[in-house]
Amino acid sequence: MRIPTRALGAAACAAALAAVAACGAPEPDRRPNAITVWTQEDMPERLAVQRELAAEFTERTGIAVELVGVAEDQTNQLIISAAASGTLPDVIGAIPLALVHGLAANELIDTGANAAIIDALGPDTFAERALELTRDGDAQLAVPSDGYAQMLLYRTDLFAEAGLDEPRTFADVTAAARALHGDGIAGFVGSTTPGDAFTQQTFEHFALANGCELVDDAGEITLETPACVETLAFYADLVRDHSVSGAQDVDTTRATYFAGRAAMVVWSSFVLDELAGLRDDAAPSCPECVEDPRFLVDNTGVVTGMTGPDGSTPTQFGEIVSWSVIEDANAEQAGRFVEFMMSEGYTDWLGFAPEGKVPTRTGTADAPTAYADAWRELPAGVDTRAPLTDFYPPDVLDELVSSVDTLDRWGIPQGQGALVGATLGELPVPQAVGAMAGGELDPAEAAEQAAGDVAEIRDSLR
Repeated sequence: MRIPTRALGAAACAAALAAVAACGAPEPDRRPNAITVWTQEDMPERLAVQRELAAEFTERTGIAVELVGVAEDQTNQLIISAAASGTLPDVIGAIPLALVHGLAANELIDTGANAAIIDALGPDTFAERALELTRDGDAQLAVPSDGYAQMLLYRTDLFAEAGLDEPRTFADVTAAARALHGDGIAGFVGSTTPGDAFTQQTFEHFALANGCELVDDAGEITLETPACVETLAFYADLVRDHSVSGAQDVDTTRATYFAGRAAMVVWSSFVLDELAGLRDDAAPSCPECVEDPRFLVDNTGVVTGMTGPDGSTPTQFGEIVSWSVIEDANAEQAGRFVEFMMSEGYTDWLGFAPEGKVPTRTGTADAPTAYADAWRELPAGVDTRAPLTDFYPPDVLDELVSSVDTLDRWGIPQGQGALVGATLGELPVPQAVGAMAGGELDPAEAAEQAAGDVAEIRDSLR
């Protein structure tokens, strides 16, 4: 699954630019009718598809494209180096929200070019929430291409047998965890490993649902508010008393659920192809799965948005990745390329991993659901390929498509992208959650520790 990388912090970038540290950034193509495109979709088979698309774009337009794959964990340093040496690309693709806002904080984005692309494609063809999360005020920082949603998976057979409601609220989840825990079944599994981005994503999923924010609109840290302490207490009850022992992470939580030893798990939509048995090294292994490989997928329900006692509407954690035209780019040519990738090339782009690339552009003005409809039929999986429609009912896929309208992120709507990026490097909240899960801190103490650590990070950016 995609784990968001640390974004470009304003202070860190400024210091690096002053030092002019060269790190081997690719030299861009500066011919008048040529553009350089960096993409974080850098797996060889995905680069091959993108090169084919770039060649098709060049044939249509006469604009040459130099396509450069860059690894997520190297992108920040390459950007710093390229900015210092004046060799930034024209476009960067598949960049997460924190990096988008980090680039904007350092004035490295051509917001006018990105806005022009949205206008050309039609703002009404995009999920409004995706556009909101890629804006800073009226400035359009990027063109959202796709996203994934955090979800709660649950065993429908166990819920039905116990007469339990679908787990869409904190009260539902707690009641189910308590009722189903025992006899070799954990009521719930969720990530608790300190220093793990997946722990951040799992806890933030519940926090957002309960109105617990990292900061308020004034940028003040709000992790010690009643909503946050309440969410920490809710999570502590689940992972201490109704889960499996030991620290849990992205792999162990999935393995426990796939083994049939958990009634609920929080994971991202990247799990859907694996749950369907389309990846050999991460396939369901429950006892019933031996005779019926579809047992677990056929007995799993999916909940995207959740609501806590202090929440107002169903909300969930998610990620949006985007294209962004960079400052001083060949803006007109770069814009035409992004428009192509968001139209003629869009289904091929989504086809890299449909389970984790939910379209943020559902269609065109003339065919409003064209891309969402095509996405449903795209083959997913690794060792076996099959569309998600072969395994999941229409209502589940509808909920996934609509999830890009209800997802949220700490700090991004409040204009604190640089702080979010910096916290993804230090991960103070997972540290506090891990200590709480291990019994070292109570919820109020965990909130105090996390708030203090975030405050130190914020102060280091000033």
